Amino acid sequence: MDPLELTLMKAASALRTRELGHLEYVQALLAQTDRLNPLNAWISRDPERLIEQAKALDQVRPEYQKTLAGIPIAIKDNIDTTDLPTSGGTRALLDARPKRNAPVVDILLQAGALIAGKTNLHELALGGTNHNAVTGACRNPWNPSRISGGSSGGSAVAVAARMVPAALGTDTGASVRLPAALCGVVGFRPTTGRYPSEGILHLSPTKDTVGPMARNVADVAWLDGLLAHEPCDSPRLSLKGLRLGLPRADFFDGADPEVLAVIEQSLQELIRQGVACVPLDVQELNLHNPATGSTLVMFEMMQSLPAYLRQYGMPMDALLAGIGSPDVAQLLARQLGAERVTSAAFAAARARRLKLQAVYARHFADHRLDALAFPTCRMTAPPIGQDDQVTLSGQQMSTFPTLIRNTDPGSNAGLPGISIPVGLTAAGLPVGLELDGACGSDRHLLRVAAAIERALPPMPRPPGV
Repeated sequence: MDPLELTLMKAASALRTRELGHLEYVQALLAQTDRLNPLNAWISRDPERLIEQAKALDQVRPEYQKTLAGIPIAIKDNIDTTDLPTSGGTRALLDARPKRNAPVVDILLQAGALIAGKTNLHELALGGTNHNAVTGACRNPWNPSRISGGSSGGSAVAVAARMVPAALGTDTGASVRLPAALCGVVGFRPTTGRYPSEGILHLSPTKDTVGPMARNVADVAWLDGLLAHEPCDSPRLSLKGLRLGLPRADFFDGADPEVLAVIEQSLQELIRQGVACVPLDVQELNLHNPATGSTLVMFEMMQSLPAYLRQYGMPMDALLAGIGSPDVAQLLARQLGAERVTSAAFAAARARRLKLQAVYARHFADHRLDALAFPTCRMTAPPIGQDDQVTLSGQQMSTFPTLIRNTDPGSNAGLPGISIPVGLTAAGLPVGLELDGACGSDRHLLRVAAAIERALPPMPRPPGV
């Protein structure tokens, strides 16, 4: 048995039946973490504490152990934990110790999980590359010269590199699904509001959500059940009769041909197994989406960041003085000057969000869709350092809007969305297929994703991992 290859559910079973000792499992994960330290997935860890916790669990009778007993889970470093600092990947908070855990962390601890450590992120979660000038760039395990994606890049890398079986990230416009796609793992953004949202270094409280990440859909579905206080069972769905909406003109056009080739091959296999793929014209989304996302985030951020800092008696100026990443500094500077989002613009964006939600609801109802399906990202992971411009299909494009182009609309509407890995390009980089469900359809969407995952070849282990 290779402990590193155990998924979350298989690890829990092996520990419960004593096929694997808790200390043996933790030591294997710690050794892998140390070996792959150059990937820079972590900001803070406490290996000695993990070892002591594992030793104690080996003394507990199996029948008295909890569901996730002894499973180390990675936590993005903008989610509060009392045992380790919550830094947000920014200099002013590197030693900040919250007084209480975020409720999502408490849920995992109550189920017996261990905190593996706090993972690297784009500074303040304000970007898609995880090229953080304070904590260092997080590197893609498939090619360490490439970005991990962000902002939950460290969580995705830790899972893909077999340092942990699962992790928590947060997602505002892409931040769980984008790094999941670029690193070849599963990342789930639930319907906004499905999980407790307290104890998070928020950008946009009305958009942000915690999201679980793992190497298969079943593990993500299990974590979703725990975090949402719902039954974790996921009855198997047949592919026959499932209806996927394909918004080709708006979500496929302009994508990297290598990405499209992997996506189309996957869709053809799903069609062969009975899935109905319905072409969609979603141009109406473009009437509302551009005026929604960034306006909401920028306005709410300037309320939520000072509110979070008050627990430490820290003024906003102190946070700003410690910003290291140029792209993040620029975004914040705009909100302190003439370009800041006004209350009137924020109110207009909230109205547009309602219209965007109505458009999505109509598409799902009119076409009887189980999910929308499209490339999570229109490109594979670009090289580290391309923070301003990336090359896509021979054209220079702005990095951040290019990376989040496909994930952003569903985020703005508050829909559940999941990215599942569906293959590798000729260059050996992962491609993710995103499935977006109707608002509140989280468990059904997870069953759809699991059925699709079963129909496609499994992802290999990254080279060198």
